[in-house]
Amino acid sequence: MFPHVISRAGTRATTSVPHTAPAEVKQSPIIYYTFLLIGASLLVFVLHKLDGILLPLFFAALLSVLLLPLVLRMEKWGWPPVLAIIAALLLMVLAISGLIVLFGTQLMELRTELPLLQQKLLVLFDQGQQWAHQKFGLDVMSKDELIATSMKSFKKSAGGYLGSTLSTTAGVLSVLTLVPIYIFCFLYYRDHMRQFMFRFVSPDKRTGVLQTLDNIQTVVQAYISGLLTVIVIVAVLNAIGLLVLDVKFAIFFAAFASVLAVIPYIGILVGATIPALVTLVETGSPARAAAVVGVFVFVQFLEGNFITPMVTGSKVSINPMAAIIALILGGELWGTAGMILSIPLVAVLKVVFDANKSLEPWGFLLGDISEMDESHLRRPMPQLGFFGKFWRMVKKM
Repeated sequence: MFPHVISRAGTRATTSVPHTAPAEVKQSPIIYYTFLLIGASLLVFVLHKLDGILLPLFFAALLSVLLLPLVLRMEKWGWPPVLAIIAALLLMVLAISGLIVLFGTQLMELRTELPLLQQKLLVLFDQGQQWAHQKFGLDVMSKDELIATSMKSFKKSAGGYLGSTLSTTAGVLSVLTLVPIYIFCFLYYRDHMRQFMFRFVSPDKRTGVLQTLDNIQTVVQAYISGLLTVIVIVAVLNAIGLLVLDVKFAIFFAAFASVLAVIPYIGILVGATIPALVTLVETGSPARAAAVVGVFVFVQFLEGNFITPMVTGSKVSINPMAAIIALILGGELWGTAGMILSIPLVAVLKVVFDANKSLEPWGFLLGDISEMDESHLRRPMPQLGFFGKFWRMVKKM
Protein backbone atom coordinates (compact mmCIF):
# COMPACT_ATOMS: atom_id res chain seq x y z
CA MET A 1 0.00 0.00 0.00
CA PHE A 2 2.96 2.33 0.72
CA PRO A 3 5.57 1.41 -1.85
CA HIS A 4 8.05 4.00 -0.69
CA VAL A 5 9.58 4.78 2.66
CA ILE A 6 9.78 8.44 3.77
CA SER A 7 13.12 9.33 5.29
CA ARG A 8 13.51 11.81 8.20
CA ALA A 9 14.92 14.45 5.87
CA GLY A 10 11.76 14.32 3.76
CA THR A 11 13.21 12.41 0.81
CA ARG A 12 11.81 9.21 -0.52
CA ALA A 13 13.80 5.97 -0.52
CA THR A 14 12.96 3.50 -3.23
CA THR A 15 14.69 0.55 -1.52
CA SER A 16 15.02 -0.50 2.10
CA VAL A 17 18.53 -1.21 3.39
CA PRO A 18 18.68 -4.31 5.59
CA HIS A 19 20.05 -3.77 9.09
CA THR A 20 23.40 -5.44 9.64
CA ALA A 21 25.08 -5.93 13.01
CA PRO A 22 28.43 -4.22 13.46
CA ALA A 23 31.43 -6.42 12.97
CA GLU A 24 32.80 -7.87 16.17
CA VAL A 25 36.15 -6.46 17.14
CA LYS A 26 38.59 -9.17 18.08
CA GLN A 27 40.50 -8.35 21.22
CA SER A 28 44.12 -9.31 21.49
CA PRO A 29 44.89 -11.77 24.33
CA ILE A 30 47.71 -9.49 25.47
CA ILE A 31 45.27 -6.60 25.95
CA TYR A 32 42.76 -8.87 27.71
CA TYR A 33 45.27 -10.24 30.21
CA THR A 34 46.78 -6.80 30.72
CA PHE A 35 43.43 -5.37 31.78
CA LEU A 36 42.83 -8.48 33.90
CA LEU A 37 46.14 -7.96 35.69
CA ILE A 38 45.39 -4.27 36.23
CA GLY A 39 41.99 -5.14 37.65
CA ALA A 40 43.47 -7.73 40.01
CA SER A 41 46.10 -5.22 41.17
CA LEU A 42 43.43 -2.60 41.86
CA LEU A 43 41.38 -5.19 43.75
CA VAL A 44 44.33 -6.10 45.98
CA PHE A 45 45.06 -2.41 46.57
CA VAL A 46 41.46 -1.71 47.58
CA LEU A 47 41.33 -4.77 49.83
CA HIS A 48 44.52 -3.66 51.58
CA LYS A 49 43.40 -0.05 52.03
CA LEU A 50 39.91 -0.97 53.29
CA ASP A 51 41.07 -3.62 55.76
CA GLY A 52 39.52 -1.74 58.69
CA ILE A 53 36.11 -2.00 57.03
CA LEU A 54 36.36 -5.39 55.33
CA LEU A 55 37.91 -7.47 58.11
CA PRO A 56 35.00 -7.01 60.58
CA LEU A 57 32.57 -7.70 57.75
CA PHE A 58 34.31 -10.95 56.79
CA PHE A 59 34.55 -12.14 60.40
CA ALA A 60 30.90 -11.26 60.94
CA ALA A 61 29.82 -13.07 57.76
CA LEU A 62 31.60 -16.30 58.77
CA LEU A 63 30.25 -16.17 62.32
CA SER A 64 26.77 -15.43 60.97
CA VAL A 65 26.93 -18.58 58.87
CA LEU A 66 27.84 -20.53 62.01
CA LEU A 67 25.07 -18.99 64.13
CA LEU A 68 22.34 -19.22 61.49
CA PRO A 69 21.26 -22.83 62.29
CA LEU A 70 20.93 -21.95 65.98
CA VAL A 71 18.89 -18.85 65.17
CA LEU A 72 16.62 -20.81 62.82
CA ARG A 73 16.05 -23.47 65.47
CA MET A 74 15.11 -20.85 68.06
CA GLU A 75 12.72 -19.24 65.60
CA LYS A 76 11.07 -22.64 65.03
CA TRP A 77 10.57 -22.85 68.79
CA GLY A 78 8.57 -19.64 68.59
CA TRP A 79 11.20 -17.13 69.61
CA PRO A 80 11.00 -13.69 67.98
CA PRO A 81 13.83 -13.12 65.46
CA VAL A 82 15.42 -10.31 67.49
CA LEU A 83 15.41 -12.34 70.69
CA ALA A 84 16.79 -15.43 68.92
CA ILE A 85 19.67 -13.45 67.40
CA ILE A 86 20.53 -11.79 70.73
CA ALA A 87 20.49 -15.16 72.51
CA ALA A 88 22.81 -16.67 69.87
CA LEU A 89 25.18 -13.71 70.22
CA LEU A 90 25.22 -14.08 74.01
CA LEU A 91 26.06 -17.79 73.72
CA MET A 92 28.90 -16.97 71.34
CA VAL A 93 30.26 -14.28 73.67
CA LEU A 94 30.11 -16.67 76.64
CA ALA A 95 31.97 -19.38 74.71
CA ILE A 96 34.69 -16.96 73.58
CA SER A 97 34.98 -15.50 77.10
CA GLY A 98 35.45 -19.00 78.54
CA LEU A 99 38.25 -19.71 76.08
CA ILE A 100 39.93 -16.38 76.89
CA VAL A 101 39.77 -17.10 80.63
CA LEU A 102 41.17 -20.61 80.13
CA PHE A 103 44.05 -19.46 77.95
CA GLY A 104 44.62 -16.38 80.11
CA THR A 105 45.23 -18.43 83.24
CA GLN A 106 47.62 -20.71 81.34
CA LEU A 107 49.50 -17.70 79.95
CA MET A 108 49.83 -16.14 83.39
CA GLU A 109 51.29 -19.37 84.76
CA LEU A 110 53.65 -19.55 81.80
CA ARG A 111 54.71 -15.96 82.44
CA THR A 112 55.62 -16.73 86.06
CA GLU A 113 57.75 -19.66 84.89
CA LEU A 114 59.65 -17.66 82.26
CA PRO A 115 62.56 -16.53 84.53
CA LEU A 116 63.23 -20.11 85.61
CA LEU A 117 62.99 -21.34 82.03
CA GLN A 118 65.40 -18.59 80.99
CA GLN A 119 67.99 -19.67 83.55
CA LYS A 120 67.72 -23.31 82.48
CA LEU A 121 67.98 -22.29 78.85
CA LEU A 122 71.22 -20.42 79.56
CA VAL A 123 72.62 -23.51 81.28
CA LEU A 124 71.74 -25.66 78.26
CA PHE A 125 73.23 -23.00 76.00
CA ASP A 126 76.52 -23.15 77.91
CA GLN A 127 76.56 -26.92 77.75
CA GLY A 128 75.92 -26.83 74.01
CA GLN A 129 78.71 -24.31 73.51
CA GLN A 130 81.15 -26.43 75.49
CA TRP A 131 80.24 -29.48 73.42
CA ALA A 132 80.63 -27.50 70.15
CA HIS A 133 83.98 -26.12 71.35
CA GLN A 134 85.30 -29.60 72.17
CA LYS A 135 84.06 -31.18 68.96
CA PHE A 136 84.55 -28.41 66.39
CA GLY A 137 86.72 -25.80 68.13
CA LEU A 138 84.07 -23.04 67.98
CA ASP A 139 84.48 -19.92 70.13
CA VAL A 140 82.49 -19.83 73.36
CA MET A 141 80.20 -16.86 73.98
CA SER A 142 79.69 -15.80 77.58
CA LYS A 143 76.30 -15.18 79.16
CA ASP A 144 76.95 -11.45 79.39
CA GLU A 145 77.78 -11.24 75.69
CA LEU A 146 74.65 -13.20 74.82
CA ILE A 147 72.44 -10.96 76.97
CA ALA A 148 74.09 -7.80 75.60
CA THR A 149 73.59 -8.95 72.01
CA SER A 150 69.99 -9.88 72.67
CA MET A 151 69.25 -6.54 74.36
CA LYS A 152 70.90 -4.63 71.52
CA SER A 153 68.80 -6.36 68.88
CA PHE A 154 65.69 -5.92 71.03
CA LYS A 155 66.27 -2.18 71.37
CA LYS A 156 66.57 -1.84 67.61
CA SER A 157 63.27 -3.56 66.98
CA ALA A 158 61.43 -2.38 70.11
CA GLY A 159 59.84 0.56 68.31
CA GLY A 160 58.52 -1.65 65.55
CA TYR A 161 57.21 -4.20 68.05
CA LEU A 162 55.51 -1.45 70.07
CA GLY A 163 53.90 0.09 67.01
CA SER A 164 52.67 -3.25 65.69
CA THR A 165 51.34 -4.18 69.13
CA LEU A 166 49.42 -0.93 69.44
CA SER A 167 48.00 -1.21 65.93
CA THR A 168 47.03 -4.85 66.51
CA THR A 169 45.35 -3.97 69.80
CA ALA A 170 43.42 -1.13 68.19
CA GLY A 171 42.37 -3.41 65.35
CA VAL A 172 41.20 -6.12 67.73
CA LEU A 173 39.17 -3.62 69.76
CA SER A 174 37.51 -2.25 66.64
CA VAL A 175 36.72 -5.76 65.43
CA LEU A 176 35.29 -6.74 68.80
CA THR A 177 33.07 -3.67 68.71
CA LEU A 178 31.80 -3.93 65.15
CA VAL A 179 31.53 -7.69 64.62
CA PRO A 180 28.50 -8.28 66.92
CA ILE A 181 26.67 -5.38 65.24
CA TYR A 182 27.39 -6.78 61.78
CA ILE A 183 26.37 -10.29 62.87
CA PHE A 184 23.03 -8.96 64.12
CA CYS A 185 22.45 -7.11 60.84
CA PHE A 186 23.41 -10.12 58.70
CA LEU A 187 21.07 -12.44 60.57
CA TYR A 188 18.18 -10.00 60.90
CA TYR A 189 18.25 -8.81 57.27
CA ARG A 190 19.14 -12.16 55.69
CA ASP A 191 15.86 -12.42 53.76
CA HIS A 192 16.09 -8.80 52.67
CA MET A 193 19.64 -9.33 51.32
CA ARG A 194 18.47 -12.46 49.48
CA GLN A 195 15.70 -10.48 47.81
CA PHE A 196 18.26 -7.85 46.93
CA MET A 197 20.32 -10.47 45.10
CA PHE A 198 17.20 -11.64 43.24
CA ARG A 199 16.84 -8.16 41.75
CA PHE A 200 19.84 -8.89 39.54
CA VAL A 201 18.43 -12.20 38.25
CA SER A 202 15.59 -12.78 35.83
CA PRO A 203 12.50 -14.52 37.33
CA ASP A 204 13.04 -17.73 35.35
CA LYS A 205 16.51 -18.18 36.86
CA ARG A 206 15.72 -17.35 40.48
CA THR A 207 14.97 -20.94 41.43
CA GLY A 208 18.43 -22.05 40.32
CA VAL A 209 20.07 -19.12 42.09
CA LEU A 210 18.16 -19.91 45.28
CA GLN A 211 19.26 -23.54 45.12
CA THR A 212 22.89 -22.48 44.55
CA LEU A 213 22.78 -20.10 47.53
CA ASP A 214 21.32 -22.81 49.75
CA ASN A 215 24.01 -25.25 48.64
CA ILE A 216 26.76 -22.71 49.31
CA GLN A 217 25.32 -21.94 52.73
CA THR A 218 25.00 -25.62 53.65
CA VAL A 219 28.50 -26.55 52.51
CA VAL A 220 30.13 -23.55 54.17
CA GLN A 221 28.31 -24.29 57.43
CA ALA A 222 29.42 -27.92 57.27
CA TYR A 223 33.00 -26.94 56.53
CA ILE A 224 33.39 -24.30 59.25
CA SER A 225 31.55 -26.30 61.92
CA GLY A 226 33.51 -29.41 60.92
CA LEU A 227 36.76 -27.47 61.11
CA LEU A 228 35.94 -26.31 64.65
CA THR A 229 35.01 -29.88 65.60
CA VAL A 230 38.33 -31.16 64.28
CA ILE A 231 40.19 -28.50 66.28
CA VAL A 232 38.40 -29.55 69.48
CA ILE A 233 39.06 -33.26 68.91
CA VAL A 234 42.73 -32.66 68.10
CA ALA A 235 43.09 -30.44 71.18
CA VAL A 236 41.65 -33.18 73.41
CA LEU A 237 43.97 -35.82 71.94
CA ASN A 238 47.00 -33.53 72.26
CA ALA A 239 46.09 -32.72 75.86
CA ILE A 240 45.78 -36.41 76.75
CA GLY A 241 49.20 -37.18 75.29
CA LEU A 242 50.89 -34.21 76.94
CA LEU A 243 49.26 -34.91 80.31
CA VAL A 244 50.47 -38.52 80.17
CA LEU A 245 54.01 -37.20 79.57
CA ASP A 246 53.51 -34.73 82.46
CA VAL A 247 54.29 -31.70 80.30
CA LYS A 248 53.79 -28.30 81.90
CA PHE A 249 51.02 -26.11 80.44
CA ALA A 250 49.70 -29.15 78.58
CA ILE A 251 46.23 -27.65 78.03
CA PHE A 252 47.58 -24.45 76.50
CA PHE A 253 50.07 -26.20 74.23
CA ALA A 254 47.44 -28.74 73.16
CA ALA A 255 44.94 -26.06 72.17
CA PHE A 256 47.63 -23.94 70.54
CA ALA A 257 48.87 -26.84 68.42
CA SER A 258 45.33 -27.90 67.46
CA VAL A 259 44.62 -24.45 66.04
CA LEU A 260 47.91 -24.45 64.16
CA ALA A 261 47.19 -27.95 62.83
CA VAL A 262 44.78 -26.32 60.37
CA ILE A 263 47.89 -25.07 58.53
CA PRO A 264 49.26 -27.99 56.53
CA TYR A 265 52.83 -29.07 57.38
CA ILE A 266 53.81 -25.71 58.92
CA GLY A 267 51.25 -25.88 61.72
CA ILE A 268 52.43 -29.19 63.16
CA LEU A 269 56.05 -28.01 62.93
CA VAL A 270 55.44 -24.84 64.95
CA GLY A 271 52.91 -26.43 67.28
CA ALA A 272 55.28 -29.25 68.25
CA THR A 273 58.53 -27.26 68.41
CA ILE A 274 57.53 -24.85 71.19
CA PRO A 275 56.32 -27.44 73.76
CA ALA A 276 59.25 -29.69 72.87
CA LEU A 277 61.71 -26.87 73.60
CA VAL A 278 59.94 -26.04 76.87
CA THR A 279 60.07 -29.70 77.87
CA LEU A 280 63.75 -29.92 76.95
CA VAL A 281 64.59 -26.82 79.00
CA GLU A 282 62.42 -27.93 81.91
CA THR A 283 63.62 -31.53 82.17
CA GLY A 284 66.90 -31.54 80.26
CA SER A 285 65.89 -34.83 78.65
CA PRO A 286 66.03 -35.05 74.86
CA ALA A 287 64.01 -38.26 75.04
CA ARG A 288 61.10 -36.44 76.72
CA ALA A 289 61.24 -33.70 74.10
CA ALA A 290 61.26 -36.32 71.33
CA ALA A 291 58.27 -38.00 72.97
CA VAL A 292 56.38 -34.68 72.91
CA VAL A 293 57.10 -34.35 69.20
CA GLY A 294 55.96 -37.94 68.73
CA VAL A 295 52.60 -37.17 70.36
CA PHE A 296 51.94 -34.30 67.98
CA VAL A 297 53.04 -36.28 64.94
CA PHE A 298 50.79 -39.21 65.89
CA VAL A 299 47.78 -36.95 66.50
CA GLN A 300 48.46 -35.17 63.21
CA PHE A 301 48.49 -38.56 61.47
CA LEU A 302 45.12 -39.41 63.02
CA GLU A 303 43.73 -36.00 62.07
CA GLY A 304 44.78 -36.18 58.44
CA ASN A 305 43.76 -39.79 57.79
CA PHE A 306 40.77 -40.45 60.03
CA ILE A 307 39.39 -37.45 61.97
CA THR A 308 39.06 -34.87 59.20
CA PRO A 309 37.63 -37.29 56.59
CA MET A 310 35.06 -38.56 59.10
CA VAL A 311 34.01 -35.13 60.41
CA THR A 312 34.13 -32.84 57.38
CA GLY A 313 33.81 -35.54 54.73
CA SER A 314 34.58 -34.65 51.13
CA LYS A 315 32.29 -31.62 50.86
CA VAL A 316 35.07 -29.08 50.87
CA SER A 317 38.71 -30.09 50.98
CA ILE A 318 41.50 -27.63 50.24
CA ASN A 319 44.78 -29.06 49.04
CA PRO A 320 47.89 -28.18 51.09
CA MET A 321 49.51 -26.09 48.35
CA ALA A 322 46.43 -23.86 48.04
CA ALA A 323 46.19 -23.56 51.83
CA ILE A 324 49.83 -22.51 52.23
CA ILE A 325 49.61 -19.97 49.40
CA ALA A 326 46.38 -18.60 50.89
CA LEU A 327 48.04 -18.23 54.29
CA ILE A 328 51.01 -16.37 52.81
CA LEU A 329 48.80 -14.07 50.74
CA GLY A 330 46.43 -13.48 53.66
CA GLY A 331 49.32 -12.60 55.93
CA GLU A 332 50.79 -10.19 53.38
CA LEU A 333 47.40 -8.59 52.75
CA TRP A 334 45.89 -8.33 56.24
CA GLY A 335 48.49 -9.64 58.69
CA THR A 336 47.41 -12.06 61.41
CA ALA A 337 43.72 -11.49 60.72
CA GLY A 338 44.30 -12.36 57.08
CA MET A 339 45.96 -15.63 58.04
CA ILE A 340 42.98 -16.52 60.22
CA LEU A 341 40.51 -15.72 57.46
CA SER A 342 42.49 -17.21 54.59
CA ILE A 343 41.46 -20.86 54.92
CA PRO A 344 37.69 -20.22 55.42
CA LEU A 345 37.65 -17.68 52.58
CA VAL A 346 39.40 -20.08 50.22
CA ALA A 347 36.83 -22.71 51.19
CA VAL A 348 34.02 -20.26 50.39
CA LEU A 349 35.65 -19.42 47.05
CA LYS A 350 35.93 -23.10 46.21
CA VAL A 351 32.21 -23.61 46.91
CA VAL A 352 31.35 -20.63 44.71
CA PHE A 353 33.65 -21.86 41.94
CA ASP A 354 32.16 -25.35 42.06
CA ALA A 355 28.65 -23.89 41.78
CA ASN A 356 29.55 -21.97 38.60
CA LYS A 357 30.30 -24.04 35.50
CA SER A 358 32.60 -21.43 34.01
CA LEU A 359 34.66 -21.25 37.22
CA GLU A 360 34.59 -24.95 38.03
CA PRO A 361 38.20 -25.57 36.86
CA TRP A 362 39.44 -23.12 39.51
CA GLY A 363 37.46 -24.99 42.17
CA PHE A 364 39.04 -28.21 40.98
CA LEU A 365 42.49 -26.58 41.26
CA LEU A 366 41.83 -25.55 44.87
CA GLY A 367 40.44 -28.95 45.84
CA ASP A 368 42.30 -31.97 47.09
CA ILE A 369 43.32 -34.87 44.88
CA SER A 370 40.83 -37.16 46.63
CA GLU A 371 37.99 -35.03 45.23
CA MET A 372 38.77 -36.01 41.64
CA ASP A 373 35.60 -37.02 39.82
CA GLU A 374 35.12 -40.57 38.65
CA SER A 375 34.87 -39.21 35.14
CA HIS A 376 38.51 -38.18 35.40
CA LEU A 377 39.40 -41.60 36.71
CA ARG A 378 37.59 -43.32 33.83
CA ARG A 379 39.52 -41.44 31.16
CA PRO A 380 41.62 -43.68 28.91
CA MET A 381 45.16 -43.97 30.17
CA PRO A 382 47.93 -42.88 27.77
CA GLN A 383 50.37 -45.39 26.38
CA LEU A 384 53.12 -46.10 28.87
CA GLY A 385 56.74 -45.89 27.90
CA PHE A 386 59.59 -48.05 29.11
CA PHE A 387 59.90 -46.33 32.50
CA GLY A 388 56.15 -46.29 32.99
CA LYS A 389 55.87 -50.04 32.32
CA PHE A 390 58.84 -50.71 34.57
CA TRP A 391 57.29 -48.70 37.42
CA ARG A 392 53.93 -50.51 37.01
CA MET A 393 55.76 -53.86 37.15
CA VAL A 394 57.58 -52.79 40.35
CA LYS A 395 54.29 -51.74 41.98
CA LYS A 396 52.76 -55.16 41.24
CA MET A 397 55.67 -56.98 42.90
